[in-house]
Amino acid sequence: MQGMNPRKMNQMMRKMGIQQQPIPAEKVIVIMGDKQLIFDSPDLSKVNMMGQETFQLLGNYREEALSDEPEISEDDIETITSQTTISKEEAKQALIKNKGDIAKTILELSE
Repeated sequence: MQGMNPRKMNQMMRKMGIQQQPIPAEKVIVIMGDKQLIFDSPDLSKVNMMGQETFQLLGNYREEALSDEPEISEDDIETITSQTTISKEEAKQALIKNKGDIAKTILELSE
């Protein structure tokens, strides 16, 4: 509340059974279906009100679309090619198809 003394505000909150604990967060990512909200350097607090925990998130954010394609590392591709007889490009495509699941990809390609 604007214009209110922070100390008095804390006293009032304690009287009402509200405890607020700051959380030192560097980044918060909220995933919503096909997009995500990214808060860099947010003001994040955990609020306990009569046993009910909630979180308060304040700050500027940016919105990004989520990619359907998983991140595939060179190590993952090397693992697949060392366990099978396929090329790196085929390994990459198989990993994308299996959403980055290495074990599933190896089993599928070994059959």
